[in-house]
Amino acid sequence: MTDADARARADLIVGSLGDAFAPLMEADPVAFRTKYRKMAADPHAFYRGSACLFYADVSEEPDEYVDDTCSRIWIHGDLHVENFGTYLNSDGFLVFDVNDFDEAYLGHYTWDLQRFAASLALVGWQKALPEETVRQLIARYVRAYLTQINHYRESVDDDDFALQLDNSTGAVLEALVAARHIKRADLLDGMTELHDGVRRFSGDASVRSLGRAERAKVVKAFEGYLETIPESKRFDRELFYELRDVVGKSGFGIGSAGLPAYNVLVEGYSQALDNDVVLSIKQANIPALSRFVDSKAFDGYFEHEGHRTVVSQRALQVHTDPLLGHTSLDGVGYVVAEVSPYEVDLDWGGLNDPSDIATVVDQLGRATAKIHCASDEDSSQDLVDFQVEEVIAQTLEGRRKEFTEYVVEWGLAYADRVRDDHALFVGAFREGDIGISAT
Repeated sequence: MTDADARARADLIVGSLGDAFAPLMEADPVAFRTKYRKMAADPHAFYRGSACLFYADVSEEPDEYVDDTCSRIWIHGDLHVENFGTYLNSDGFLVFDVNDFDEAYLGHYTWDLQRFAASLALVGWQKALPEETVRQLIARYVRAYLTQINHYRESVDDDDFALQLDNSTGAVLEALVAARHIKRADLLDGMTELHDGVRRFSGDASVRSLGRAERAKVVKAFEGYLETIPESKRFDRELFYELRDVVGKSGFGIGSAGLPAYNVLVEGYSQALDNDVVLSIKQANIPALSRFVDSKAFDGYFEHEGHRTVVSQRALQVHTDPLLGHTSLDGVGYVVAEVSPYEVDLDWGGLNDPSDIATVVDQLGRATAKIHCASDEDSSQDLVDFQVEEVIAQTLEGRRKEFTEYVVEWGLAYADRVRDDHALFVGAFREGDIGISAT
């Protein structure tokens, strides 16, 4: 890369981050200083926090593996290796699946696969795996995805496929077993304390008490949220949703820096103290890819970004959190979901042997196909009203091997670019060129 090319690329990186985050950076520069320091740690951390740059690049490239139909399906939008983990679904089963739907939107199914492939290539490089091994791992992921697409085409009534305790292996099974051993009381004891026999949030650096006016606004937003829970998922509201306490919340991960949030404590499944439930009310952000597609046909469909996030999650996940909903506060959209004790992320730090990673990527490929092809029973969206597996299969007819090779090569090449971009980002951050001072 010439000096002129490096300067132009650095300008694109700085501009993309500014376009995506300028209002949030201005509102909370400390949170973004922390975010950017985390992104500076290594190329994969930078990749996780720069979906806006990914879409600035990928949306400019020709995509011969989509047609007009499958270029507008529900996609995750930020599919990297660390966005998978466990959750307790609305039927009471522990499931290993894709998580974090903040960036979900309508776009090319290929973009999810490309984003994951580059992520896997970056992790493989950090683990010093040979390039040929990384090629094989990405190819296994794509083949597993296509195999699951076939499964959906051949099984009319099997939308309930899920990675669970009875059909998972390796590190995926270990995560599910770990989640099964977690107790709700442990989460509550870490976040709350008892006052006269009633739980209240305890204080730490990540929470703040609310003044009377702000608390009243949050309570009103909470009441509005209750109306967005589908009828089939509602509990007895006289007991379950009785509000106990509210606090402001901060300290989220790379993707949620600067977004206002609150935690709400409600009575829960019974009056037993270990059944109380913590809900997160977090401001939703504009999804990165929406800036790079023609969104006119979609934008009017959503009341606000909180509504968009919830509609997207129900379109991408089977048996979603029964507490998932949305609300607005000061005219801004928020997402509401349980702070679940049963969420365990996949431990990539403990995955080093290629055979162990291969077992995992086989399962992640199937999980990716599931989010594209199967929706929650309460998903009422009609923006995608066709069988996704059919249009993907038709588009790839006779070209599956070619497509697999394409994703492999693209993922490896883009991972190389990310490593260069990471160095440019660190330089811009250190020099104060990115909108936030490094000190």
